[in-house]
Amino acid sequence: MKKAFLFSGIMTLLLAGGGLSVATAQDKRWTMDECMRYAVEKSPAVRRQLHTNDTYKAEYQAAVAAFFPSLSTGVSARYNFGRAVDPETNTYVNTTTFGNSYDGSTSLPLFDGGQLVNQWRLAKISRQAGMNDLQKARDDLALSTLEAFVNVVYYRGTVRYTQEKREESQRTLYKVRRQEELGLKGKADVALIEAQAAGDDYRLANQQHLYHTALLKLKEYMNYPAGETLEVDTVEAVTVVLYENEPAGDIYETAKETNPTARQAAWQVAIARRRHLIRKGALFPTISLSAGIYTSYYENPEAETAPVAFRSQFANNRGEGIGISFSYPLFDRLARLTEVRRARNQVRIAQEQQTEVLQQLQSAIEQSLADRDGYARESIQMEKKLNADELAYRVTLRKFEEGLMSPLDVQTSANTLIESRANLLQRKLMYLLKCRQVDYYKGKDLIN
Repeated sequence: MKKAFLFSGIMTLLLAGGGLSVATAQDKRWTMDECMRYAVEKSPAVRRQLHTNDTYKAEYQAAVAAFFPSLSTGVSARYNFGRAVDPETNTYVNTTTFGNSYDGSTSLPLFDGGQLVNQWRLAKISRQAGMNDLQKARDDLALSTLEAFVNVVYYRGTVRYTQEKREESQRTLYKVRRQEELGLKGKADVALIEAQAAGDDYRLANQQHLYHTALLKLKEYMNYPAGETLEVDTVEAVTVVLYENEPAGDIYETAKETNPTARQAAWQVAIARRRHLIRKGALFPTISLSAGIYTSYYENPEAETAPVAFRSQFANNRGEGIGISFSYPLFDRLARLTEVRRARNQVRIAQEQQTEVLQQLQSAIEQSLADRDGYARESIQMEKKLNADELAYRVTLRKFEEGLMSPLDVQTSANTLIESRANLLQRKLMYLLKCRQVDYYKGKDLIN
């Protein structure tokens, strides 16, 4: 059940700040989703995972091919000098002979303790896990880009507020100096307003520095050329909604099945189990079937008679064979048992890591829900406070011009106003960020 509180109007977060480049109507302004999409498309980390997935695909194809018989052929040619066996008489001769042979063989494993089947399943799981890792790499980068975008918008807003405050301080300073010339204000009042204007200059330079730093971080996540201009879309319609009794448990159950981080931990457990089964299969004997065919050709260049024709020898010297082999190492210095124990412990480690990841996921969901609702309430209250602070500042400034307030009162009221503006902007942006995170845990796409 939802109870909505709509802010009056649309929050225009930012326009062009003082000392910053102003985008014209023809310049492209990047929205939040465009920045995330560009970052994912240009990311080297995502491309690395794509290459890794191609390796998983090749390993899967190799695992499938392992079920088929292996085929091999061979051709050899040789000259014998000196004492050798004469194939025609099967006696030793002391002369030069030439011969070549041709063979082909095939082999098929009949039993290997299930290693082939488990290797195929492992390759299949690894391929599926690779696709999940690719999605996780995209989502992690999109979240980082989202946070960087929010920081850019926030500091762009503080630059604007600080610039407005600086311009108003300059106007007030001009009025006070004129009033001093007319004898209505003293030098102390002028000095305090000058100090306030100088402080505004410093704060503006500081906020511009923070804005440019945040913009560089956004470009870094986007893999965007650092020397090129990046104008973000700083106009957002933010509607704050209070959610009542939204169960974190339901979101967690969905996230366990859809969230790439949770699925990655589950895939790691499945991979460890398959590797354990492969190691256990190595404890069993291996049985394989093999077959082959062989033929040869021979001639004595020094013989007085011509050698038997190649075609006749090729047919007459042919031989075939078939056999079954049984192999079992009796003692390998406990190497296979050690590998089984290591693989079993890897399964247990993966299970513990999965438990830890799921606990962290549940905590992150509950924290995101609490932050989203907290920022929503703070935004509602902060807007009320901002309205009051704006009224208080106008009244204080008017009384100062009439001589009823000191410059210190004006400075305090102005600082309170700009702080309220920055706080409201920050909480609305954080509310927007937390809404995206909660929707992500619900299984929705980060990029709209």
